[in-house]
Amino acid sequence: MSAAGAVPPGADRRRWPANARVAARHLQGRAGDVAYVEGTRRLLGAPAADLLAAPGGARDRQLLRGVALRVYEIHQGVAFVEAEADGYTGYVAADMLAPEGAPAPDAWVAIRETLGWEAPKARAMARARLSFGAGVRVLAQAEGWAETDAGHIPLSHLSQSAVQGADPVALAERLLGLPYLWGANGAGGIDCSGLVQLACQAAGIPCPGDSDQQAAELGEALPEGAALRRGDLLFWKGHVAWVAGPDRILHANAHSMSVAYEGLGAACARIAAAGEGPVTARRRLPG
Repeated sequence: MSAAGAVPPGADRRRWPANARVAARHLQGRAGDVAYVEGTRRLLGAPAADLLAAPGGARDRQLLRGVALRVYEIHQGVAFVEAEADGYTGYVAADMLAPEGAPAPDAWVAIRETLGWEAPKARAMARARLSFGAGVRVLAQAEGWAETDAGHIPLSHLSQSAVQGADPVALAERLLGLPYLWGANGAGGIDCSGLVQLACQAAGIPCPGDSDQQAAELGEALPEGAALRRGDLLFWKGHVAWVAGPDRILHANAHSMSVAYEGLGAACARIAAAGEGPVTARRRLPG
């Protein structure tokens, strides 16, 4: 018999909301002798948090302020959570959660990074550093500033629509030059799948967190010889890039250690020379 909470064959650990003590109620009977719970909806209150594979373990992904989570357990100061947007499961420090009942965001950071100032003026002290895609609640607006639950932010730095643009590549381009950071989604750095997920979500396109999930679930598969267009996605083993134009890709990559453009032909040759193989999938998003 499998250990309580163990991931069964064929299931994805990243989307298995069960551990040795608790499991999501929709897994009833499938996770062994654990408590099956509905969980509590909470928001991330910190500017960002690493979503860990295990308490004190490695970062799987990164969560940004305002993201909705289903909290199944808080144990020894660590919350076992499932991200509502993509079902990614893991652990975050419990003190990074917003208080229960905190209102949902109604605005999102629309530039690469902004600050939450103590007062609506340029010389005020900053109290929070917020990345593209982080959510805030607007309390009041005046003279080009929004008073939010994360401080005062210039209105020009925010979008008050979940859909910030129809072109996800243009949204991804806002992060040009951001350092490469494996598993990150924009707070201090970003990786290849984080760049895809963040841009898709900003454009209102549901998107999973990791490149293998994206290769299996996003849009429609393109045949090998199909002509590529801006907004298509190219996948290698463990890597994904946006098609930005003819013979041009945009990706967060460990070659430049940043979000950068690269010639498609040059990238394919470089990746193959490094022993990482050819393009494994081509996907086209809807619309």
